[in-house]
Amino acid sequence: MLPLKEKDRPVVQALLKAGCCVRCVLRFCCVELQSTYRQPCKDLESELHSFAHTEECTETNPETEDAQDPPCKRLKLEGEGHSVADGQGAVIVPGPDPLHAHKDESEVCVVCLGVLQDFCDRDFAKKMADIVDSAGYQFSSLVVSVSLPPQLSVREHSTWLLVKKEVGQKGLCLGKDDVIQIKEAYKWIIHPLISAELGVPVDGKSCFEVSVVFTHPETDGDCHFLATVCSDCFKPAKNKQSVFTRMAVTKALEKIKDKDFRNQFPCPPCHPVTKCIAQDISCLHSPIFVAGRYNKYCRTLPQTPWVIDGERKMESSVEELISEHLLANFRAEGFNFSSSGREDVDVRTLGNGRPFAIELLNPHRANFTKEEIKQLQQAINKSSEKIKVRDLQIVTRDAVGHMKEGEEEKTKSYSALIWSQRPIEKEDIDFLNDIKDCKIAQKTPLRVLHRRPLAVRQRLIHTMQARFLDQHHFTLHLRTQAGTYIKEFVHGDFGRTKPNLCSLMNTVTDILELDVESVDVDWPPAIED
Repeated sequence: MLPLKEKDRPVVQALLKAGCCVRCVLRFCCVELQSTYRQPCKDLESELHSFAHTEECTETNPETEDAQDPPCKRLKLEGEGHSVADGQGAVIVPGPDPLHAHKDESEVCVVCLGVLQDFCDRDFAKKMADIVDSAGYQFSSLVVSVSLPPQLSVREHSTWLLVKKEVGQKGLCLGKDDVIQIKEAYKWIIHPLISAELGVPVDGKSCFEVSVVFTHPETDGDCHFLATVCSDCFKPAKNKQSVFTRMAVTKALEKIKDKDFRNQFPCPPCHPVTKCIAQDISCLHSPIFVAGRYNKYCRTLPQTPWVIDGERKMESSVEELISEHLLANFRAEGFNFSSSGREDVDVRTLGNGRPFAIELLNPHRANFTKEEIKQLQQAINKSSEKIKVRDLQIVTRDAVGHMKEGEEEKTKSYSALIWSQRPIEKEDIDFLNDIKDCKIAQKTPLRVLHRRPLAVRQRLIHTMQARFLDQHHFTLHLRTQAGTYIKEFVHGDFGRTKPNLCSLMNTVTDILELDVESVDVDWPPAIED
């Protein structure tokens, strides 16, 4: 039995007459019982029409009850398409049922345009499941997303105004937010069906999404009048095929006055000839983040692909050597690489390595054991002598943020081979070793001005430890604030770094080799071998 009340009867009658499907009628009657929507459409239609006629059935005139069939019986027979005999034996040919009148024009719902009629049964759920199976994803739960054409919002608003007028005559009111949304009703119906087909639960927090995109070309023009009435709601945007987005239409409907809407759009909406089209059914897995630390032992290997004016300068890069294996094993469609700072192509990264994270886009495989991740790390390390990876692990999106937190407050240690124009004396070595917390100001280096804004950055050289090699060479170990340009501190960058090693030693100095000895970021957590 439908969970409807006496006050719902005029609403049901008005909606059926307007051409609404039975599930849309239930939505506008604010029925929240999910099991009701899951009943077959034919059963719902039978119950709903019976409910709509009940009022007339109870108005039988007792004086004529014996003379002829009561109106309720006649209505029931008419609904079944039978002829009815009157008291004198004449055959009455029943006229069309006004509540079914719209069926002659179209059987497609004037509000949902068929979404709640033809796209939420077991056959459609099986079609969705077949597409999911063929996509080859690994998942243990799923979430269903639905994209509806924006004109459904216009038709919903039109029908709501119709219902609002009907209930207003009864001294009642109906808020637009009280109406069950099409998406919500659709998911109530389709969720158990798709879950049964795929054998996994539907979970709103699932990382695996199955999306259905509906379109309805016939009624694309339903929204166009809103651009005249509420022009400020529709502004062209990049990557948008049409200004009539669902969000823009909803915003316009919130602004437009009821009178203006009725003057521009029919209430109830006109009958469509065609139903919606399920234009696309697709799958998408949320990104997976893999983190670790890498060492770079080669002075001809950039961190990321080095391309200048469309021409590649180096055959590979750190990110490619690592991501190649991750993409293959996670069966991902793409990736984004990030790290705690970066080294130049001719700089090695030693010690415990540099923290990095790779965002794997739309991975088809998601579950890996710790042993499988360890084997993946070994495969990366065996594939090249230019890099090594350690502490490889799957992390959360939030955890990746820890890599960047307080990055400029962290310290980094370097080892540099320095050339000096004048002969080096013992006093020079002692002088450098005594310097502590040297504040420097660095203008954006000339070599990176093409990709970084011009600015003056204050940095700190915490300590320096010099070791004499010969009259013109020494090694310099530095511990600095993260973000310090070491090469520019050594040669001065034409005075753009002040003070610099040249000014401190009162001679021309240059850097011949540079190694990153440590990146003092305690992330990701170390993994014991």
